[in-house]
Amino acid sequence: MNTGVFKSYDIRGIFGKDLNEETIRSAVRAIVALSHARMVSVGRDCRLSSPDIHGFVTDELMQLGVTVHDIGLVPVETLYYTSAYLSDYDAALMITASHNPAEYNGLKMMGKNGTWFRGADILAAIESGNLARPKEGGSIAEVDHRTPYLDHVRSFIDIAALKPLKIVVDAGNGMAGKTIPLLTEGLPIQIIPLAFDLDGNFPSRPPNPLAPGALDKLRDCIREQSADGGVAFDADCDRVFFMDETGEFIPADITLALLAQEVLREHPGATIVPNILCSRAVTEVVAELGGKTVRSPVGYINVRSVMQEHGGVLGGETSAHYVFAENKFLDSGFVPFMKMMEQLSHSLIPLSALVKGVKRYERITINVPRDEYPKAAEKIQKAFSDGKQDMLDGVTVNYPDWWLNVRLSNTEPILYITTEAATKDAAEEKRRIVLDALRSN
Repeated sequence: MNTGVFKSYDIRGIFGKDLNEETIRSAVRAIVALSHARMVSVGRDCRLSSPDIHGFVTDELMQLGVTVHDIGLVPVETLYYTSAYLSDYDAALMITASHNPAEYNGLKMMGKNGTWFRGADILAAIESGNLARPKEGGSIAEVDHRTPYLDHVRSFIDIAALKPLKIVVDAGNGMAGKTIPLLTEGLPIQIIPLAFDLDGNFPSRPPNPLAPGALDKLRDCIREQSADGGVAFDADCDRVFFMDETGEFIPADITLALLAQEVLREHPGATIVPNILCSRAVTEVVAELGGKTVRSPVGYINVRSVMQEHGGVLGGETSAHYVFAENKFLDSGFVPFMKMMEQLSHSLIPLSALVKGVKRYERITINVPRDEYPKAAEKIQKAFSDGKQDMLDGVTVNYPDWWLNVRLSNTEPILYITTEAATKDAAEEKRRIVLDALRSN
């Protein structure tokens, strides 16, 4: 068994190479043992290997005496919904590799009430022998939860406030192609579809919308159609990215600032939780609206934990994970999509103007091999000792006109370096200064 597939938040690897039937069945036995599961929902994305893995998962569950509800081809949020809102389920398993390339697959794993099983939890159970044993009484049935799930997503906005909008949606051959038509049916939103056909080869673009060139078709279509904006989802739809009506990409932390404006209208004085890499603009916008911010370490689970600890109503990351307290602290791609449609409907100005009102700085993030930069934290603390430092996640140093963060990746042997300043040239200059400090003896 390749233990490297057990990631910080899930199980993920190249199917048939890193990830095999034995590992999948062992993981299922661990999940059933940890959750004491008697009824489990199982969903899958459209990857070519998903039917095979679905067979391993459901067969193993039935051998363990579990009642399996096969909820079919769904975005991962539908799976989250069954865990958080439907009390009959003891666990929920999603077969997906999220934004990874087509040859990857894996499992996202939930318990009751939206609780999360990390890959490390599952590996520890396997290694300790905490595994469920075969038991009679298992069964499987197909169950459709689409209607209540879609109603749940629509409940986050005032549908009556929506105005006619023309929006290009790039599904990238992933699960948004099946979901968006159902979600927007009957709404005054004209959807212009890109790559809505489900195809696990992902021929239109990579599953990760941030891959080089991935959003070129979306940009071109927005301009050709004179649309009000554009949206791109990753393969399982837990992340969403926006472009304005000119085809300009909107960084995810700037989207968070826009969402915060809408949320703070509904919840005056509320707490917003950006992670440490989000632009300083988020904190400024929230403060101007009378809200509060509490920063979190990088990672959806960390954002969620800080929100729960501090009563946050909205959290987000530069990777485009957005978390709403009213969604039981689960990350979502479709809820922020709907909230942005509501905000555009409320606005008398185009999306580009909304962005201009909150995008005040330029942020740059690069990654370098960790082994080439030993003692990184120590070097940064010493070189930038005149700034305001904290160690919430890596090393962050704040100055009046710029800031930096240097942190290790949670999942890869790389070092992330982030700098933000008033202009792109200034941020680049600061990046060079940080690299020089890391290269020093």
